[in-house]
Amino acid sequence: MSWPMIPPAPDTPPCGPPLPVDDTWVVTRHADVVAVLTDPGYVVPVAPGGPPGTLAWLRGTVSRFSAPDRHPGRRALGMAALRDLGPDALREAAARLTGGTLDRLAPGRAGATGGGAGERGSSGPGHAETRVEVMGALARRVPVEVLAERLGLADQAAEVPAVTAVAAAYHPGADPAAVARADRAVATLLAMSPPAPAEAAANRIGLLVQAADATAGLIGAAVRHGLAAPAALGTADLLAEVLRLDPPVRATRRVATGALRLGGREIGPDATLLLRFDAANRDPAVHPDPDRFRPGGSDHAGPAGAGHLALAHRPVRALTFGAGPRGCPGERHALALAAGVVDVLRDRCRPAGAPARYAPHPTLRVPTNLEVTFR
Repeated sequence: MSWPMIPPAPDTPPCGPPLPVDDTWVVTRHADVVAVLTDPGYVVPVAPGGPPGTLAWLRGTVSRFSAPDRHPGRRALGMAALRDLGPDALREAAARLTGGTLDRLAPGRAGATGGGAGERGSSGPGHAETRVEVMGALARRVPVEVLAERLGLADQAAEVPAVTAVAAAYHPGADPAAVARADRAVATLLAMSPPAPAEAAANRIGLLVQAADATAGLIGAAVRHGLAAPAALGTADLLAEVLRLDPPVRATRRVATGALRLGGREIGPDATLLLRFDAANRDPAVHPDPDRFRPGGSDHAGPAGAGHLALAHRPVRALTFGAGPRGCPGERHALALAAGVVDVLRDRCRPAGAPARYAPHPTLRVPTNLEVTFR
């Protein structure tokens, strides 16, 4: 079949050599982004830390913002927390919670309440015209609740607003009011968490924050671009191509530790680099016809098999999960959680026709509102 074109999101730069913009080198080519991600001469901007139990403490303790000498040990803590969480079980749990939520929101069905959170009733009879707001009802809630339960938190439903508050201020530049809310939310999450050393507790919360934003954005993009895709297209391939064409994480930063050369450019010591995943994922040097939705491979393992949970079978991976020693440690788990939600939505819902809305953010692309209707 002929697959559609998906144009770049607004402000996505074209691919080209590293370009100085203000005080930052903008890196857009696939090869250059991979080179930076895998070269120890480039490091993440280190978060300075803060008083215990605050947002600053959390940022200063999670592996994501740690200095090179602290990163391996802290990353190991996050990976240990995920070790016993089977991706297949996560996918099945996410599908069950998604299905149960849709059951409650569908008028005329057993257990339906009508007018529930995330649902907007229609003026006509029946459930076919009822709209479900995916981001609030499912994308931001289901992955966090499923993951929180398996990580041992005491109150998964109460944890969702706390994780959301932390995620809203997790990246630099948040306003003081958002930081104050995040401070209170970190304290709440620590109180809900099972007893653990401070670094282990922080990195457990860090996993949940990632589920709140990046996984929610992946679900939103998959629903926006793939809800009407043929059923024969496996959810794994849908997610893989959405990660390439509309990544929830559009960019990340690195700092040069010395004088380096990248893509024919001289990068000075302490220079800041902005790695644009959204541009590199459309680099025509590695993705012919880069704006066309072109899923590759298939879900040979079936709806709950393991084969769909990894993207390694693709000729060129999207860079959205990173690469090298700082690559996302929870890639398979995030894909599983997203797949569980998207599986059910593909089976039971269709696009509502309303445009998705996005809040401005320097590095993330997560819908704030995205509606579907029941089939």
